[in-house]
Amino acid sequence: MKIKSKNLLIVLALLTTSFHYYSHAQNHITYPENEWEMMEDVSDFGWSQEKINQLYRYAIDSTNATGIIVIQSGKMIYDYGDTHEISYIASVRKSLLSMLYGKYVENGTIHLNKTLSALNIDDVGGLLETEKKATIFDILTSRSGVFHPASNPGGNEWLFPERGSKEPGTYFIYNNWDFNVAGFIFEQETGKNIYDAFESDIAMKIGFQQWDRSKQKKSGNTTKSRFKAYHFELSTRDMARVGYLMLRKGKWKNEQIIPASWVDKITTITTSYEDMYEVDPRLKDWPWWKWGQGIMWRIWDTPNLSPEFKGAYTATGNQGQYITIIPSMDIVIALKTKSIYGRRTNKEAYERFLNKLFDAKK
Repeated sequence: MKIKSKNLLIVLALLTTSFHYYSHAQNHITYPENEWEMMEDVSDFGWSQEKINQLYRYAIDSTNATGIIVIQSGKMIYDYGDTHEISYIASVRKSLLSMLYGKYVENGTIHLNKTLSALNIDDVGGLLETEKKATIFDILTSRSGVFHPASNPGGNEWLFPERGSKEPGTYFIYNNWDFNVAGFIFEQETGKNIYDAFESDIAMKIGFQQWDRSKQKKSGNTTKSRFKAYHFELSTRDMARVGYLMLRKGKWKNEQIIPASWVDKITTITTSYEDMYEVDPRLKDWPWWKWGQGIMWRIWDTPNLSPEFKGAYTATGNQGQYITIIPSMDIVIALKTKSIYGRRTNKEAYERFLNKLFDAKK
């Protein structure tokens, strides 16, 4: 009984400390101007500068990261690598699209209950009538029940059941067909190119430093599927701006860029950690898998998560692209691994980085 009481006291102490620092952070919120500003004294927010400095050694020795930024309440407390360099961010693209949808759902341009049939969407070889019943919401949550090959690799097509065997909305599978068609639907319903909309609706409004419209290109094998992948190339610094916009519930200075209710919606679990285990047999052998699924965001959702991860969520991309928002501490972490080098920063190394960062609190 004493052991349990002691553990409870430790947890309560951690929660109290987190609340104290979060309350302090809320009173000192800033936004970056042309550049992220480095915090003068991290101890004001309860950090140990010595321990933060030790993270540089870890980044060099134990990750393949090419850029890392940590933002506390609008100021930088850690900056590693070439954070100005633009490169491929893989599946982080999906989280960017989910953000774009918010404005158009709120103003009625996009109706989430509209079906593929009503949208007149079909694909190579034809979709089944039951598949055409999938709604935009089913697509966004990767629960369309459409088990059609995607134009690009990277999904879990090997887990697909027989086509037509699952009703739309009932069965989650992480797959690029859903994510790619979500991009097509956005463009069809809004009449805007994804990259143009991202530039005007988000990048310019939050002051992207390295945005280059010419580097944003779609790709895919259209003999497999007509819906291409909408790839993005961003800098680590601009990834951090994306994360900070999410942390601030879609608000940038005095403008609500993304509806706050939409930020809440896309970061709420639609498929739990436990439900994912029912679909993907690999997860039982992956102790580092800690997420459920929101609307194209990973939601930290496993038993025995440390208190810091309460309410946290992450955009992830192949080879080591991450944007993590930790509301309990009012921080954002952006980590990039440039894919051209053929190396990756795996999820285990990334989580260890996060835990070492948490340990840097004095």
